[in-house]
This record gives sequence, structure tokens and C-alpha cells, in this order.
Amino acid sequence: MTRPTVADLAAARERIAAHIHRTPVLTCRTLDEATGARLFFKCENFQKAGAFKARGATNAVFSLSAEQAARGVATHSSGNHGQALARAAAARGIRATVVMPETAPKPKIDAVRGYGADVIFCEPTNAARQTALDAFVADTGAEFIAPYDDVRVIAGQASCAAELIEDVPDLDAVIAPVGGGGLISGTALTIAAHAPHIAVHGGEPAAADDAARSLESGQRCGNDAPDTIADGLKASLGEITWPIVREHVAAITRVDEDAIIHAMRLIWERMKIIVEPSCAVALAAVLAAPQHFENRRVGVILTGGNVDLDRLPW
Repeated sequence: MTRPTVADLAAARERIAAHIHRTPVLTCRTLDEATGARLFFKCENFQKAGAFKARGATNAVFSLSAEQAARGVATHSSGNHGQALARAAAARGIRATVVMPETAPKPKIDAVRGYGADVIFCEPTNAARQTALDAFVADTGAEFIAPYDDVRVIAGQASCAAELIEDVPDLDAVIAPVGGGGLISGTALTIAAHAPHIAVHGGEPAAADDAARSLESGQRCGNDAPDTIADGLKASLGEITWPIVREHVAAITRVDEDAIIHAMRLIWERMKIIVEPSCAVALAAVLAAPQHFENRRVGVILTGGNVDLDRLPW
């Protein structure tokens, strides 16, 4: 299967409902004035395990057959997907193992272990992650649950946008950060199925801009070891997510590191909520590309709040 169907999206939403939060939508007049848009923030920083990743990981784990589940699950992750998979595996009573870069934030490492998963460390490159993960799966037969390029994961992530357009039915646009593309793919499929008049946009670190380059060139591009404060957005688009992005995403706006930090601080100061740098990329993109959003009603997906409080960027 190359992408989840509308039926898959509906089944995923029903499957995970008892295991996740329906997160709130918040507004902020100050940020409306700063952007010239009417913003509606979907707050996945309040999600189980602190990020939207709980949706996809939970759907994937609870989709497994008994035989698959008995072999355990494994993934590679800089943190949020690893935490989400560890939590979902614990809820089903199965083993989880997460390959993590040595540079992953300590709170994310601690959280993965806190949910009962084993951690295998690797060098901080996408190639090293995959090599370590492949070796573990070959040795154990564990079921690989990809962080984003997995139909089950994409279907779970799609539930976020489904809730958003129910709670705010008259949006003109939705924007989400882009890493490997699981969230924006699920968002795009939901919007295409239920509200095709809404434009889907992405925000991406300029230092990890494979998705923007892919859209511009028409060919899937990659990053191996991008250096950005947005640690959750270092992955490149996958074989499943790229065609969905190419078909359904109107534009992807690049933002530099200073813009990400500025947007993160704005959210902390003005909305009084904790978000991580990757999460702030969506607001940074709205600020950087006002031509797409001015005088429009915009859903902004705040993806997570798992931040190292001892290493704040300011």
C-alpha cells in the first residue's frame, strides 16, 4: 500500500481514541496581530508523551497481529517517536527498542527509558540510525515501526487534523512542521478527503530543507546530517510521504535558526505554554511568509513540548 485510504484514517482514529488526548485549540490575539492572520493553534504539546507522535505510534502498535506483537517493536528516533512507541508498546505489554543518536536531548532519552524501552545509541546521522536499526531487527525479528514512512503511522497522525477541522470548521489554511513528512502527509490526506478547500502548508528549517528542495525540483531530495536546533525535523521525506507532499502541499517555507528560536520564545511568552524548537517552526513560517496567511484563518499545528529545560536556546 502506497498511502492510507480514507477508511484507514477512520479506523486509526477509532483505534487510538482511548489511548490519546483530544488536544485543545488555543488562540492568541498578540500573535494574530504579529502575523496579520487569525491563528488557531492545535496543541499537541499537551498530547500523551508530549507530542503528536503518540497518534501514529499507537495506531501502529495496536494494528499488529498477536504474532507480530510477540516479537516486539523497534524504531530509530531523536526522541518524540521513540517516546511514543515506548509508551504504546507498554500499553500493549510488549517490548520496544529505540535507536537514538548520541546527541538526542537527555529528557527524551530518559523518557524513552522511563516508558520501559531499551535504547541503542548511534552516531548522529540518518545513515547510522538505519544501520543500527537494521542490525537489531535482523537479530531479533522485531517489527520496525518507522517514525514517519509507514502507512499505519501516517493514518494515526491524520487524526490530529481531523480534530482540528471539526473544532474550527472554517479554516482557510493549515500549516505543520515538516521533517520526515508523517504529520504533514496525514494532515494533507485528511484535508483532501474532508475539506479540500483548505490549503496545506509546511514549515521547515533552512538547515534541513529537503522537502522544500524536493518540491522545487520535483525529485525527492535528502539530508544526512543536518545541523538544526529543530532536532525533530532532521529526517528527510520518505518513499511514502514524498508523493503525498508533492500532490497535496501548496508550499513549504524555510526558516533559519534565529527565526525558530524567536517563534519558540514568542509562544512561551505570549501563550504561556511550553513548546520545543521543532514545534515552533510552523509559527516561524507564518511570520516568514505573510503572503500565504495574511487575513486568513489558519490552523497551526504545535507538534510537541519535549524540551530540555537545562539547554534553552535563549
